[in-house]
Amino acid sequence: MQDMIALIEPLIPGLRRYAHGLLRDTTAADDLVQDCLERAVGRWHQRRPDGDARSWMFTILHNLAINRLRRRGRSPADISVENVGEAAVSQPPTQEAGLHRRDLLDAIGRLPTDQRAVLLLVGVEDLSYAEAARALDVPIGTIMSRLSRARERLRQELSGNVRPPMPHLRRIK
Repeated sequence: MQDMIALIEPLIPGLRRYAHGLLRDTTAADDLVQDCLERAVGRWHQRRPDGDARSWMFTILHNLAINRLRRRGRSPADISVENVGEAAVSQPPTQEAGLHRRDLLDAIGRLPTDQRAVLLLVGVEDLSYAEAARALDVPIGTIMSRLSRARERLRQELSGNVRPPMPHLRRIK
């Protein structure tokens, strides 16, 4: 039990950052990390002893997040006025650093989920390409191309050179 705690406990801050980056909601991210920890502890015996606990934990968290995002996409969000936090109705920051941070977070939030996940795992959580590939269950080449596309899209958005998306053309007979 102590070895499990010693392996899991240092990962919690990184799991929280990754969850918050994916869901963009602190409460939902904390719930997601809690679910991830419950699942990891309950299925600790299923982990490969020679496997990387860090990649395994991020895999669990990522899969749970994707399931939540899919469910959220199917049902509309209900927010009552009483439950809106003060931060949601306050004025945005006037400091330049705060504005740049908000722009960056908004740009990251507009990335496709697969690109955002790779950017957060490699850029923020400092996972290697191989660890991120194991966590997302994709080839390393896919990780590299998604990361490249995510960085390029962020670069374009933050410089103001956003290209509009190509329209999907259909052939009508």
